Amino acid sequence: MRIEQITLTHVRLPLHEPFRISNGEVSEKDGIVVAVSSDGLTGYGESSPMAGSFYSSDTPESCWRQLTEHLAPAILQQTFSSLDSACEWIGRQPGSNFAKVGLETAMWDLEAQRQGIPLHKLLGGSRDAVASGLAVGLYDTIPQLLHTIQRYTPAGYRRIKIKIAPGHDVDLVSAVRAEFGAIPLMTDANASYTIGHLDIFRKLDEFGLLMYEQPLAGPALEDSAKLQKAVHTPVCLDESLETMADVERAASLGSFRIANIKIQRVGGFRNALRVYELCRKFGLSIWVGTMPELGIGCAQGAALASLEGCDYPTDVEASERWFRDDIIEPWIEVGNGMISLPSAPGLGYRVDDARLARYQVAATVIS
Repeated sequence: MRIEQITLTHVRLPLHEPFRISNGEVSEKDGIVVAVSSDGLTGYGESSPMAGSFYSSDTPESCWRQLTEHLAPAILQQTFSSLDSACEWIGRQPGSNFAKVGLETAMWDLEAQRQGIPLHKLLGGSRDAVASGLAVGLYDTIPQLLHTIQRYTPAGYRRIKIKIAPGHDVDLVSAVRAEFGAIPLMTDANASYTIGHLDIFRKLDEFGLLMYEQPLAGPALEDSAKLQKAVHTPVCLDESLETMADVERAASLGSFRIANIKIQRVGGFRNALRVYELCRKFGLSIWVGTMPELGIGCAQGAALASLEGCDYPTDVEASERWFRDDIIEPWIEVGNGMISLPSAPGLGYRVDDARLARYQVAATVIS
């Protein structure tokens, strides 16, 4: 596998509505599309940090600099004997996971195309369709929250995830439970609580939730263990799990029962599979989250969610859920709560060059 050309395109797409969590809000989605050409094939990846750095310290601009100034020039003309050696090389380079993931996942697309198999089969997936869950952000009023959920329930989403924050929690969960009954329901606090809010989680325990996703700050693993011991609802960790060492320490402390694996956060498929295997070793439940990404990243997330042991619906939703437009054809669709995975080799979706040009912020070709 000889890397002959890398095309980088920073795009910005409008959202249907602002996406608001406890730490910030965006009304547009930025992503960097990474196209890697080798031996007559082109593989696609996506670097997709949240703008405004309110999920992590990475931004689209910082990832663009890392990709254009070092990562892409450094990999150009490199020859790799295997996919694993390419991933190993990328992993050794300086830079953030959110920057490296665009290159790394493009390599997997290339390899799946080379072998003539779908991406999810290359990853070891055992399913040809995956369950999808609806995620909704914070709203100014409860009626707005309920209206948004009602708008998308006809697609049959298999669970509802609502964002919460201190002062916006028990009342939201109570209203959703009252309106939508026994549908599987979970919360995501994006690390906005402390162990001092334990009484809130004890109250939320009464609603039979699937999980509390990242209730406490990422480094607060001891406090997360205290919380898990004090409540019946499983704690799910997201932002806390950036490295294998994080997973091992959190598991040894009893800080969580469920892991949210995000391809972007961990830096690609190779690391995602390592986290997956380690969680399986510890007997932890697993599911696949999103930022959300654009179509490329979402298709990659759906492929990863096909692995045995991904026990809960993925955050990957229909393209039309968040975006007024997307950069892939066909768009990702959800029917009866399921996403059918493509059977074509590689990613299985065509990247639309006209749409890349329409939403382009910056572009460069390195050859």
